[in-house]
Amino acid sequence: MSTFQKIGVIGGGAWGTALALTAARAGREVVLWARDANTVSEIRSRNQNSRYLPGITFDKEIEATNHLEDLEAADALLLVTPAQTTRAILRDLADIGPFKVPLLLCAKGIERTTGELLSEVVGDELPEAKVGALSGPSFADDVAKGLPTAVTIATEDTQTGQDLCKALAAPAFRPYASTDVIGTQIGGALKNVLAIACGAVAGRKLGASAQAALTARGFAELTRLGTTLGARPETLTGLSGLGDLVLTCSSAQSRNFSFGVKLGEGVMAADLIQRGGKLAEGAYSARIAVELARRQAIDLPICTTVARMIDDALAIDEAIASLMSRPLKAEA
Repeated sequence: MSTFQKIGVIGGGAWGTALALTAARAGREVVLWARDANTVSEIRSRNQNSRYLPGITFDKEIEATNHLEDLEAADALLLVTPAQTTRAILRDLADIGPFKVPLLLCAKGIERTTGELLSEVVGDELPEAKVGALSGPSFADDVAKGLPTAVTIATEDTQTGQDLCKALAAPAFRPYASTDVIGTQIGGALKNVLAIACGAVAGRKLGASAQAALTARGFAELTRLGTTLGARPETLTGLSGLGDLVLTCSSAQSRNFSFGVKLGEGVMAADLIQRGGKLAEGAYSARIAVELARRQAIDLPICTTVARMIDDALAIDEAIASLMSRPLKAEA
């Protein structure tokens, strides 16, 4: 029997539901918390979450609840709420009790108000939890449909990471253990910003060559910032870094890529944000990523350009011109 037999999943969106379904397929007992009562009701009555995963009926039972107290008995928690709401949900958990079980961060981003990685936010608000991160090239629809997927599970303690991998491994879901919690988070956060840039290139119809070049130079920026903040190079070239970057920078399934496509078509970022809809986390992480780089005296021209497009209404043609007119330099 797994060390982690009962898994609590916090977040009833597409990714949270897909991970809950994966844990159930792995033979675990799963409790999924969702804020929306209609989502909870539909999962209970129809084995579906049509708002976020339309057309998919679950092949395993998931216990759904809108009471965080129902997660107290969980052996491990997966936190799958949006990155910018992490601190608020952790405070709600802290009001319930001193959760000491492993807590895997499954959202990708940097807290905009503080510049903290989400693991640092957990340290602030729920210090007794054993923090880790789950990240990699994975779309919620693919995972929910049972299509082959591989991810990284990073925990500071080697045994905990291996045990979590065993607990969550399903026929089509393969987790790889790591102890690089920082690197796993950096890859997930930065690739969202870079995906917006690649989407803008696609939206402006600048061609596959430009998109490939931007992905490669974006990876150089990700590596530059990640290693300075303590990430291991092998993590950044692995699933949670390069793997996730390649996926997100090349597919309209990505919210961030789709957000960038609209920018490339001439829609202003402020208009996209006001429309609501699915969250493009890179829109919130861009400026703080640039600020983190500034503190470390690191140049991130692509991330800086994305931040200017979002915060300063920089038009796509000006953005491309600013990148292409930078001084020539050696690649490495």
